[in-house]
Order: sequence, then structure tokens, then C-alpha cells
Amino acid sequence: MPRVRASPSEAPRETGRVRSSDRRGIPLRAVVPNAVTALALCSGLTGIRFAISGQWGAAVAAIMVAAVLDGMDGRIARMLNGASRFGAELDSLSDNVAFGVSPAIIMYLWVLKELPRFGWMFALAYSVCMALRLARFNSQMDADEQPHKSAGFLTGVPAPAGAALMLLPIFVWLASGHRWEWVHDWRVVAPWAALVAFLAISSLATYSWTSFRLRRNVRLEAIVVIALVGGALFTAPWETLSVAAALYALTIPFSALSYARVRRQRAAGARKPERPVPPAA
Repeated sequence: MPRVRASPSEAPRETGRVRSSDRRGIPLRAVVPNAVTALALCSGLTGIRFAISGQWGAAVAAIMVAAVLDGMDGRIARMLNGASRFGAELDSLSDNVAFGVSPAIIMYLWVLKELPRFGWMFALAYSVCMALRLARFNSQMDADEQPHKSAGFLTGVPAPAGAALMLLPIFVWLASGHRWEWVHDWRVVAPWAALVAFLAISSLATYSWTSFRLRRNVRLEAIVVIALVGGALFTAPWETLSVAAALYALTIPFSALSYARVRRQRAAGARKPERPVPPAA
């Protein structure tokens, strides 16, 4: 049977289209947010380097810098209209390393290595649960039905907040000037790591930034509070981070109750029968 060939006028046109697509690559406006994401990745890895040398304050500070950069890259991408699939994948990989792998290794080097045989298991459990949470987030990114997101909530503890909760014992230990040795104990850290790992993969509704709405008459007060918190981070960083992480942990039950109330309201609205339309005169 004779082989059918494409006409000479069709082949170059197809080849030219592929080559132009290959040359296009990442748009220039996406370089800046992706560079910020790469900086967050580098900051998270640097935390491991500081932990290996026993510089615990610098190690957890590197993770917190990665959290700040992670909060900036998405806003920069939206501002520059530079959001892309490549950026989303890079952000997910960066979050997995900076907020999943790095805190697990830091906590293992800090105290979990003193737990015979099982200390590494608790570090692995946290890292794996954080990877599973990010995978779930990516798989549901394009889903039409997302009850938590549509109500302004998140599913489970987000990666940066999970890292802050995981590192909370180090925050408290540094804030006490290394005097509270009961925090520097695997009997405290191991159950805490297991709890944070569970919160990461749980289906609990947690507050997101879109959950909060400020009234117009309190916006100036909110600016003052943010400025004071920023100043406290420079003057008393470990005390401020300890209080912030503890307060976030306390909001989790309230966020779950708040979403349960929203879900009941939605269910009541769905069951409410539609009012019949009167016939036209």
C-alpha cells in the first residue's frame, strides 16, 4: 500500500510552529516571581546547613525567611500577570523542601535523634504528610467543587504554618534563653511532630487570609497592630514567633466550628423550597 506523504507546503509550517513554541519558554514577566520562589527554596535548604553546624536560631530564621518569600511570590506573579504552570510546579516543589524536608531535618538534628530508632520515623512522618498535603492541593487546583475554598477556608494546615508549628518548640526554647530544657526533650517534640503531621493532611477547615474582613473603622488600628508586630519581630523575635504560632494553633478549633456553621447555612439554603411564581394576570 503506498505511503501517504504530507505535502511540502504543510511540513515546514508544522515544523515552524513547534520550533517557535520551543523558543518561547518562560515569559519574561514570570522570571521575577519564579526567582523569588527559588530564593525561598535556597533559604529552606540553608536552614539545614545552619542546623548541621548547631546554629539553631539561624536555622529557624532561614525557614521563616522562606515563609515570607513564599507569601510574596504569588502576589508578585499576580501583580505582573506572570502566573504560569511552571511557576505553580516550582512553588510546590519549593514548599515541599522548605516547609516539609527542612523542618523535619532540623527537628531531628535538634532533639529527635535522641529517641532511639524511632526519632527519624517522626521526622519522616512530618515530611511525608507535608508532601501528601501539597500533592492533594495540586490535584484539587483545577477542581470545580471545592467547598472549603469557596467559603474562604483552607483544607488542613498550610505548609508555611505547618513549618512554624513544627518549629514551635525551638521558638520557645530560644525565647527562654535555653533555660526551659523540658521543651528540648524528645518526649515533648515527638508527639508534637505527630500532631502537626496529622493537621497537615487532615480535612479540617483552617482560616485563610480571605477569611478575614476588616471594617472600615478599624483599618487604621489594624495597620498599627501590624506595625507593632513587625517591630516585635526585630526586638524579640523568638517570643513573637512563639506567641504567633501558639495563637494560630488556637484558631484551628474555631475555624473548624466556623466552617461547620457555614456548611449548615448552605445545607439549609439548599433545602429551602423555591417560592412558586404567581401566574400572570
